[in-house]
Amino acid sequence: MAVHDGVVDPARVTGCALSVGLLLFAYWLVAAASGHDAYQTARDFFAHPVVRILLIGYGAGILCAGLLTVVAITSRIGTDLLELLTSMFNPLPAIALLPLALIWFGLGAGSIVFVIIHSVLWAVALNTHSGFLSVSNTLRMVGRNYGLRGLPYVARILIPAAFPSILTGLKIGWAFAWRTLIAAELVFGVSSGSGGLGWYIFENKNQLRIPEVFAGLLTVIIFGLFVENVVFRTIERRTVRRWGMQT
Repeated sequence: MAVHDGVVDPARVTGCALSVGLLLFAYWLVAAASGHDAYQTARDFFAHPVVRILLIGYGAGILCAGLLTVVAITSRIGTDLLELLTSMFNPLPAIALLPLALIWFGLGAGSIVFVIIHSVLWAVALNTHSGFLSVSNTLRMVGRNYGLRGLPYVARILIPAAFPSILTGLKIGWAFAWRTLIAAELVFGVSSGSGGLGWYIFENKNQLRIPEVFAGLLTVIIFGLFVENVVFRTIERRTVRRWGMQT
């Protein structure tokens, strides 16, 4: 994972090892605070329905952003529609839509998925559309000369050329999704008496269990660092850095 052109990068190896170590340490703190062993705590975390909801909402948000951006880049009406929708909904906090989501989808996973999609959609769509617009005319003419039109043109020319901007949007979207999930869990925990990490922090705060609160907060932070320094950095190294688009 930390090898580039056959050469091991010590800084990347150290960063990945540190991220994994901090993540394991956070799990140990949560396990110690809850009175369970670390293995059981880690297994319960990844098997928890909340993690599945997070991934479903994040994936659905990316899919919706991709469809909206493709429509925007291929037609003037689509561009105007994307600009109008982003102007309307991008400034709107995802958690502010939670009351409507509860009315539409009820007290369940659907409401959380809805607010996560909202938090991911606009960040990914804006960055992707901006990246598409920044593609040089030379690359565009190359695609036209090869007879590429429609989706093949987007997939073979625009996406690779705009991938740095797309990757930035994916990072921002992930951060928004993770933050929205924790905030939504507080509301769902209060409403239904159960929840994930957000409810764990909220409940321990009410009971003045400060070590458990810090353990939960540290888990949120370390999990975000793990995704950023391991998952996204691996994608970045195998795409934009390998393609010579970043140094």
